[in-house]
Amino acid sequence: MSESGRHPTRQLLLLGLAQAVLFVVGALLGRWLGLALGFDAFGAGGYSNSAIFGILLIGLGGGGGVQLARAWYTRKYGSPRD
Repeated sequence: MSESGRHPTRQLLLLGLAQAVLFVVGALLGRWLGLALGFDAFGAGGYSNSAIFGILLIGLGGGGGVQLARAWYTRKYGSPRD
């Protein structure tokens, strides 16, 4: 952290990149888990219960990836909000 108490731009860019990558990885894992459980988010049946649960798993996976990236950054560099 710099003397002004703000994180350097390079570190914040690293946080953004980590969040973007882990969002995509988490969403893909959610998609694959949904398919393994029989919930197809992109099925041809419209918004059936299966599709809704598939969409939910994709969203939870993506959100979990973002939170994992933020936890890693906070543990390594401290909170970016300080």
